[in-house]
Amino acid sequence: MKNRKIYTGLLLPLMCIVFAACNDWLDVQPESQIEDTELFKSETGFKEALSGVYSSMVSENTYSKNMTFGAMAILGQEWSHYPSAAYQDLADYNYSAAIASEVIAKLWATSYSGIANVNNLLNQIDAKKSLFRGNNYEIIKGEALALRAFLHFDLLRCFGVSYEVNPDMPAIPYCTDLTYRVFPQLTVKAVAEKIEQDLLAAEQLLKADPILTGEEITEIDDNGYLMNRQVHLNYYAVKGLQARVYMWMQKYPEAEAAAQTVIGAQAFPWADLAYISVGRDYGFATEQLFALNNIKLSNLADVYFNEEENSSSFSLDYQVREEYFDNVTSDYRYLYLFISGTTNEMVNYRYLLKYTPPTASDDFTDIEYYNNKMPMIRLGEMYLIAAECQYRATGSGLETLNQLRVARGVPALENQPSDFYAELIREYRRELLGEGQLFFLYKRLNRPSVSGSDKDMVGEKAYTFPLPLSETDAAQRENNR
Repeated sequence: MKNRKIYTGLLLPLMCIVFAACNDWLDVQPESQIEDTELFKSETGFKEALSGVYSSMVSENTYSKNMTFGAMAILGQEWSHYPSAAYQDLADYNYSAAIASEVIAKLWATSYSGIANVNNLLNQIDAKKSLFRGNNYEIIKGEALALRAFLHFDLLRCFGVSYEVNPDMPAIPYCTDLTYRVFPQLTVKAVAEKIEQDLLAAEQLLKADPILTGEEITEIDDNGYLMNRQVHLNYYAVKGLQARVYMWMQKYPEAEAAAQTVIGAQAFPWADLAYISVGRDYGFATEQLFALNNIKLSNLADVYFNEEENSSSFSLDYQVREEYFDNVTSDYRYLYLFISGTTNEMVNYRYLLKYTPPTASDDFTDIEYYNNKMPMIRLGEMYLIAAECQYRATGSGLETLNQLRVARGVPALENQPSDFYAELIREYRRELLGEGQLFFLYKRLNRPSVSGSDKDMVGEKAYTFPLPLSETDAAQRENNR
């Protein structure tokens, strides 16, 4: 039998998967095509395969742009100004237009490519358990299951209707093997349940994670493989992802329990104002449960948040920023995470600094910790989830909401907001601006409109992407909207 090569996509041509030196587990770059029968002969090969999946997520088709500050933020009407040629159709929720269709198709293909490579690893790992030292088998398998869940969940949030609409509506395939076999299209509920199962299995395996056990890891230990756990789907990142998934599934007690596990662990301290105020920590790195290591993050800042050039940049009018932050100028996010345009034409524009590299200085010895982190799941979201769950259970989530506000330098609310969900949406926008989560909040709540648009979101089914034409033509999928 011929050796199979690692697939980079389901129903797509074979392409090369990419790796770097085995002791550089973060900076994975394209180099060579590798036979999987050779790759999976060693523990190092499994580590490289997992790193390759993380690397594939650092794509502008997904988390390096469109699943964060690009398409998803456009859909959430987060920006005043953006590259209109690329995004106007998405801003109008015209998903059938050529450019919008291309964005959606690339999101689908890139995500399922990552899933295919996760499945290749998972297909091999149990039979090769004897290759692993220490707890590496449990940790690598746990991360792989969590990655499969993470990628499927975002596909579900894009291509499946919300539970509020109909959990029994056809959605997407849940792929658990590396094969050309067409996986069946499952309902929203069935996909969510499979995500839940993968996360529960990952949670059990990741009880060996040093971030949970407190085991001290140094460069001497296994070339430092288990260091830098925030740029892996670690144990607490899995709990954070569970909180998101349970909110989607309307399992609010389970969602709150998962969020409180993260909050109670105190493993992710609030960002230090002394670091924020001098530009050392624009991304609030200490609060990130999970981040992608993006070595091109500074390029994104230069191209897409450039205060000297606006044709390809994303920005806010200064009045819109005032509105977002309720004119509370003590808010750290308001004070330190924006820069003004530098020309007469753009002086009233405000550019987000969240993805800007930290400012270096002679006394900044730990700059590498704060650099190149693309936030995927963060502590503030756990407070927002817990507050909503408490409101649903008791009619008041004020105490938890205020904990987040105070941590951001904002006065605590004295009284329960008259419209809790409106306040929740505003806080999501402030806390997670440019991270792709606001649109999914609107969708989960099935809000009739998105602030900034007059579109009838529910009536026009604007919350759910149509399946790519290639998928419907090849696999005869049912209508997902």
